Amino acid sequence: MTEARDEHVIEAIGRSRIVIREGEVVEVGEARIKECPLAKRFSLPVPEIDRDTVKANIENRIRSWGMCTPDRDVLDTREFVGYGASEILSFGLHAGLIDAVVLACDGAGTVIVTTPPLVQGIGGRMSGLVSTTPYPDVIRRIEENGGVVIDRASARLDQAEGVKRAYELGHTNVAVTVALPADAETIRCLYPDAIIFGVHVTGLSPDEAELFAASADLMTSCASKTVREIAGRRALMRAGVAIPIFVLSERAKELIVEKLRRNNEPVLIKSTNLPVLGEQQPDPLV
Repeated sequence: MTEARDEHVIEAIGRSRIVIREGEVVEVGEARIKECPLAKRFSLPVPEIDRDTVKANIENRIRSWGMCTPDRDVLDTREFVGYGASEILSFGLHAGLIDAVVLACDGAGTVIVTTPPLVQGIGGRMSGLVSTTPYPDVIRRIEENGGVVIDRASARLDQAEGVKRAYELGHTNVAVTVALPADAETIRCLYPDAIIFGVHVTGLSPDEAELFAASADLMTSCASKTVREIAGRRALMRAGVAIPIFVLSERAKELIVEKLRRNNEPVLIKSTNLPVLGEQQPDPLV
């Protein structure tokens, strides 16, 4: 494996740009929002978003589960939110509605995953990954648990290539998390049967949100005003209140309905026009 600079760039907690080098947070950009109801429920809560609270939260992730270090945990079975991307996709694998999930992982880049604990361990606490450094130990743990890393040398992020490889490996029900509208459009054109989950959407322009919603099966809303408006109008179903997930296709609706069916918690079902926004939303929506 080639030597690479030990640097990771992520966007987290209000789309703050964060740079981590050798396990240390060396740069924290200005967040685009002030408050987020989800951030208030983190293991280290972020009641008010500023550079200091974001830095403290990221440092806690590094200490507690090794984010952006060779010690990164890759397995987990806990649900951090009821209808987060990793929770929905983990369930899809468990239920047999999906047989492979393409994700982004710090220390490994784009990966193909076929077991629920690996999906949840990689994605459950991960924020928007912009670039990363390959760690042999992280890659080894992923591969020991059945995952496939598409570029072990550079840990590049290429979700379309990940979907291509998943189909080449013989998978037939492939889901993928995608952070860029153009990538979602490309994957939809090349692989029309893939289940596309739009993530990390804070700050999308109206045109970007339209493009994304036209290609995706599911979209998280993050702190995006345009996604709430545009994906909300297109949605067949919505899951969640503060940070809703918009369900945009029949296949995705089947996935959510099956998750509801197997859930033992009480559920309110109500027909209505979407979007419907609750009182607790990120502030401001951008």
